[in-house]
Amino acid sequence: MMLPEVASAIVSEQKIVAYLLSFSHPDGRGKALFFSRFGFHADQWQVFAEALKQHAATHEVAARVVTPFGTRYVIEGALVTPDGRNPSVRTIWFIATRDTAPRLVTAYPHP
Repeated sequence: MMLPEVASAIVSEQKIVAYLLSFSHPDGRGKALFFSRFGFHADQWQVFAEALKQHAATHEVAARVVTPFGTRYVIEGALVTPDGRNPSVRTIWFIATRDTAPRLVTAYPHP
């Protein structure tokens, strides 16, 4: 199964700049260290956003959890990176009840 409505997936600038690529965010710092090693940088956040959308469009859903608030989707696989090393990454997406567009929740290394 692929992520539903993947063509309308939302990856916000705030999610990337203030979290995934933020060296000062308490939870995002380790992620920023990881992703920056592969060539992603906050000043070019759109490159990372497009890579995350492509990740969701390329790999099948590994897990799906239905909650009263919506459905969470887990996707695992290689992330195409600027330096071409393409590490394995897990992304989490959420589609809220009465919504159709998946929103990125987080991304992190996957063994």
